[in-house]
Amino acid sequence: MQLRHLRYFVSIVDAGSFTRAAATIYVAQPALSQQIADLEAGLGVTLLHRSVRGISPTQVGKIFYREAVSVLQRIDQLRDVVRSTQGEPEGSVGLGMSSALAASLAGPLVGACRTALPKVTLRLVTGDFLRIRSLIESHALDIGTVFEDKPTGGVVRKPLFRQRLYLILPDNGEDVAPSVSLEELTALPLVLPARPHTIRNVLDRTFGAAGVTPNCVAEVDTCCSALSLVKAGIACAIVPKGNVSVIPGYEGLRTVVIDPPIQLTACLISSGDMPLTSAAEAVSALVAAQVERHFRSASR
Repeated sequence: MQLRHLRYFVSIVDAGSFTRAAATIYVAQPALSQQIADLEAGLGVTLLHRSVRGISPTQVGKIFYREAVSVLQRIDQLRDVVRSTQGEPEGSVGLGMSSALAASLAGPLVGACRTALPKVTLRLVTGDFLRIRSLIESHALDIGTVFEDKPTGGVVRKPLFRQRLYLILPDNGEDVAPSVSLEELTALPLVLPARPHTIRNVLDRTFGAAGVTPNCVAEVDTCCSALSLVKAGIACAIVPKGNVSVIPGYEGLRTVVIDPPIQLTACLISSGDMPLTSAAEAVSALVAAQVERHFRSASR
């Protein structure tokens, strides 16, 4: 098996046909077909379903595709490692970020990276901890800034700070109490993260332990989507951010402390079996500094 077999196979699956893949990677279609036939013969399995509609990976082909992508990404990372040892960090760095963090941190972070690390290109992906961890474990991302409700194995983790959850209310001009109990929360229409989600997990566990059921009127997958429903007056949200006024478009929403507190840990995570390039290490240090400056102080 050669690296070209992996590149050819990934290109074919991505393109959905031998013809489109051949045009993309500039290899004659008969030669490309023969390479894949040799690969399947060498492995002793069928990797692709072939039909008049095009091609699609078999079940084992899907597994092979995932691993092939991982291997090719590692090869690309090796180039970055070699280049970075020659001086200034350079290359592409995949950064995953919780949507609650990205809402206020993405802009300042990218700006700081362009200034401090001009030869580094960020690939920013937002999502919940579960998605970010999966992408890091598959080496699709280098590092991630996430909220977790309990320490997680299989990754290298650096705790940054503890963050409590807050109730976010629409501003209707009425006076509100400075804090709210779990029982009082159940009387409010709530927009909650769709399962599976780290924040939803800790909320479900907390409500269950208290023997109360939240009034969930909608489910969303990002912090900004939840705040949009609050701004529209549809529901209240529970987010890991005490000051949402720093998020463009969401000034004026009210923040109420939940008592007793519900907390998460903000962490910087990376792969446990793949060392970071110098570029990724530089971005990690930058992320930690930016989180401290732009998020933690704003949440107090």
